[in-house]
Amino acid sequence: MSHPSAIDWSPRARRSDSLEVYLLGRVDFASAVELQERWVYEISGRRDRQGALFLCEHPPVVTIGRTGSRSQLLTDEQDLRSRLMDVHWLNRGGGALVHSPGQLAAYPIVPLDRLGLGLADYRAALERAVIGVCSELKVAATGGREDPGVFCRTGQLAWIASAVRNWVTHQGLFLNVAPAMHLMRLVSSPPGGAPPTSLAAQRTRPVSMHAAREHLIRHLAEQLGYDRWHLYTGHPLLKRTRRMVHAPA
Repeated sequence: MSHPSAIDWSPRARRSDSLEVYLLGRVDFASAVELQERWVYEISGRRDRQGALFLCEHPPVVTIGRTGSRSQLLTDEQDLRSRLMDVHWLNRGGGALVHSPGQLAAYPIVPLDRLGLGLADYRAALERAVIGVCSELKVAATGGREDPGVFCRTGQLAWIASAVRNWVTHQGLFLNVAPAMHLMRLVSSPPGGAPPTSLAAQRTRPVSMHAAREHLIRHLAEQLGYDRWHLYTGHPLLKRTRRMVHAPA
């Protein structure tokens, strides 16, 4: 692991087999998508194993993937507008999800073909990484169910909602560390699915976002096959949208 300056960022500058990790803080969802799109283009044009990992939290927002529909929303659009929560339709796996502060969003942008990973391998790697985080925090968790994600005794802790373009991944996984659970319940679980829960709810004590993030970086790098990773704070190409956020109970 090393910690170069973010001003040195230049994805095509040199050959690299490392994972570039960016800690973005709290980022509006549209800005995170735009940054991922830029990196998918950059990684697609390379011939090495370099990848990127963006870690952030989002203001309250709803996203709906390829298998989702408005019927999964358990509230009406007027209520969402009153909370200033947008709805984004995405070409990713999975259905409707709520994202909010306290949920760790992780977006790996990696070349699966150059890493020697298939789609099932990639899903399993993400699940194992989250299970590794849970193990370090003394939470018993499992993956490998029909619905991608990680589950514990009280429900689902993490969701895998990925997309792949030209064998380069984007979108990714969402781990509930300590979000406001009333927001998580604004969308329904799949039929027969587990209810949403969090690391804090499972442990019945506070869980540090910093600790969960640090554990996840290490486990993701290991599971994706990266021996070296570089850590940056922020990203020079990130364009943030400033807006008020109101999320009443």
